[in-house]
Amino acid sequence: MSINATLFVQAVVFLLLVLFTMKFVWPPIAKALDERAQKVAAGLAAAEKAKAELSSANQRVEQELAASRNETAGRLADAERRAQQIIDEAKSRATEEAAKIVAAARDEAEHQTVRAREALREQVAVLAVKGAEQILRKEVNAGVHADLLQRLKTEL
Repeated sequence: MSINATLFVQAVVFLLLVLFTMKFVWPPIAKALDERAQKVAAGLAAAEKAKAELSSANQRVEQELAASRNETAGRLADAERRAQQIIDEAKSRATEEAAKIVAAARDEAEHQTVRAREALREQVAVLAVKGAEQILRKEVNAGVHADLLQRLKTEL
């Protein structure tokens, strides 16, 4: 065979191979490549969506944390105010109680002073009677002279 005929037959076989490949082989390969490209695109879209959702979730978490911090700070401030209020109330009650105790102690001291004065008056009256008895060298009857003794007590 001649080289031209061989070349021509090879060109026809090559052309048949190209047509066969374009008709039967290329469409399934192209379809598989398109499906793969769609899967990759869907995966990328899902990844972007997940990334956006993650970002959104992180923002919500940060907002919740900030709200929680604010609420905690508010509760702590309320607790501190309440504690200070309780302390102030306790101080005022303690001051009132101390004032009552001091007043009661003053009243008691005043009563004791009055009682001591009365006791001293009684003792002075007795001593005065004894002194008068010794001066007069006669017996003075306390029952008879009760009015005189009472005036003496009030004068003392």
